[in-house]
Amino acid sequence: MDDGSPPHRERPGRHDIVELRVHGVSGARPERVLGRPHVRQVAGDHSGGFHRPDADETEPDGVTLEAYRWGDLPSGTVVRTLSMVFLLPFMLSNVAVWMRPTGRRSGAAVTVLCRLLALNLTVLYVVSIAGVALDLLAWRCLGVARCRAPFDAVAGLDGFQVGPRLAVLALLPIAAVAFLRLLGTRRPRPAGNPLWAVEPLVGRLRAIHVAAALATLNLILLVARSAGGGTVSATMLLTLNVAVLLVCAGLLAVPGLLDRAATRRIVTRTASTVGAVAVGLSVATLVTVALDERAWASSVGLPGYDGIASWALLGQMSLLAALSGQVLWHHGRGERREALPRGLGAAVVAAFAVGLGGAFSANLVYQSGHLLGGYRGDGGPPLAYQWSILAFFLHVTAGVVLCGALTLVSRRRRWRAAAAITARDFPTVTPESAGWLRRVTKAVARARFAEWLGLLAVAYAALAALGLATSLLRLFELAPDELPWRLLGLPVGAVGMGLAAGSYLISPVVLALLLGGVFAYRTAWFRRHVGILWDLGTFWPRAAHPFAPPSYADRAVPELADRIIHLTERHRGVLLCGHSHGSVLLALAVLRLPPRVRQRVALLTYGSPLDRLYARLFPAHLNEKVLREVGERVEWRWLNLWRETDPVGGWIFAAHRPGDPPSDPADPACRVDRRLRDPRDLLPAPGERRPPPVRGHHPGESDPEFRAAVSELVGRLRGSD
Repeated sequence: MDDGSPPHRERPGRHDIVELRVHGVSGARPERVLGRPHVRQVAGDHSGGFHRPDADETEPDGVTLEAYRWGDLPSGTVVRTLSMVFLLPFMLSNVAVWMRPTGRRSGAAVTVLCRLLALNLTVLYVVSIAGVALDLLAWRCLGVARCRAPFDAVAGLDGFQVGPRLAVLALLPIAAVAFLRLLGTRRPRPAGNPLWAVEPLVGRLRAIHVAAALATLNLILLVARSAGGGTVSATMLLTLNVAVLLVCAGLLAVPGLLDRAATRRIVTRTASTVGAVAVGLSVATLVTVALDERAWASSVGLPGYDGIASWALLGQMSLLAALSGQVLWHHGRGERREALPRGLGAAVVAAFAVGLGGAFSANLVYQSGHLLGGYRGDGGPPLAYQWSILAFFLHVTAGVVLCGALTLVSRRRRWRAAAAITARDFPTVTPESAGWLRRVTKAVARARFAEWLGLLAVAYAALAALGLATSLLRLFELAPDELPWRLLGLPVGAVGMGLAAGSYLISPVVLALLLGGVFAYRTAWFRRHVGILWDLGTFWPRAAHPFAPPSYADRAVPELADRIIHLTERHRGVLLCGHSHGSVLLALAVLRLPPRVRQRVALLTYGSPLDRLYARLFPAHLNEKVLREVGERVEWRWLNLWRETDPVGGWIFAAHRPGDPPSDPADPACRVDRRLRDPRDLLPAPGERRPPPVRGHHPGESDPEFRAAVSELVGRLRGSD
């Protein structure tokens, strides 16, 4: 669609500048972004498009308004939104790899560990599905336990021998792997060249993960079969499947092997070959298990399954502990000391991914066993899952305690700093405004909590040792109920309440995520608050886990860049205005613009998390060097507006807080940031009953300060010809 506006040469001084606004993760409607009741779409489609006011209106400074709405790109149908709930651990593991430190060696080590953790999550996913299909249904409900009806005769398999039962029900984990692969192939329609050329990498990762998943399932079947006496064919298949797993891990463990241009073709062929071999081994394994008529080992549960689940969880916690140690070691060697340290996010987000992945897997087996009646009289589910559920409960408890303690410890310092800021901004306080001043001080103190998150990140990353300890206890055949008796002399069953609480805590979490997925898609208000997780998580392309939700930035950023190029061909200049996450999209779009276009572009960011959050969470990709490159490319026609009451956005190059030393006038970066007093006053304006509100992170396109910044940048664009 074309906007129909004439080239700027035909009507100089009118419609010569386009003010292109990009919203944040709130997913605001274009009517709200433009401040007009009626708008029309001039480019794009229903998922992401460009809109203008319905009438041919201009702002007082003669600019033409346009808005880019990308809020529907991360979402989709309800089915897809719900599927993203189950992909949440995969999504978090994928985000973690983008949080690697800046150091070359440390960054490579973190990338390897994140990719191995992602592979382990896939393995654990298969192990948990196999726990329901093979251990509970095929072995217990149709064999030794005789579950409650109708699960004691699943699909008429109760009359079959053990081998055929296992072979048939093994199709359930295979179908689950196929489902993940199907979800992993879905991605938004790209616009132009992709932002990150990662789709070939995703294909390689997908082949590796599918091969590892099938090999894991084969191992579960073959270990169970070998427990009653091995055969030459079973031993050969077992060896080959172990080799497939080692090759998969090896392809991920060599730093840079998947990413180097010189080895991409070799890795692609190797990954495809390993995937084909895994499929062939799966067919051979199912046939071998189904046709083997020998007696099976006598066991309450599927032979060998408990050990495989234990080693999968132990490997997960060991990788997490190694990752935490790596990022903490890198942070300890750094020279800079910041309130929100850079490079720690990988360990924290990976800890969330591992915690959720282990909790979801353990609770699936735990609750399914009690629902089917397969754990009657045998001590419950495998010990590995009991420890995993207890670890999740301890993680949540420790996290809540840490957050509460940090809130209390930092409160006095945050209030002292906030009081100094408001005293500088409002030196004269009347008795009528004293109460409002306290509310403003409280808002500033809350906003400053973001600068204490580094300490919380360090503490939470250290909790990986807690999960590792629970995995190690499993190797000593200790049940959770036995630990208090052996260590403290407490009665057996003292931790049963924690185990039950952990199990019942996971179920509401899953239910809340499911409901959140539905309402985030159907309800705009709910999406503005809960959909933030999806918008931020699906921003980064898939570089660690191929089954993570696809990235919408592969479309949004090139689409923005193409639109900017188109507008500069028809107008004198384009003023890019980005709020919150929209400023990130625009900064990346600027890096894609050709030199002839950059000369007619200016940038206005407000409520921007580019430095306060992104440069610290993703230091290898959005650091100060990259941000300075953005400024240089627009020839420093860049202003950034920020408020002390904003808990998300902030300064980009210089804080300019009261009491800060003066900035270097020779450095153009120090002239980018402009601190706004929020609120503008403590007393009501003439004719008003209430004082101006605290704006915080809200956009302010109608604020006088915003319009003044627009006028200044428009003047720079008009004077640059």
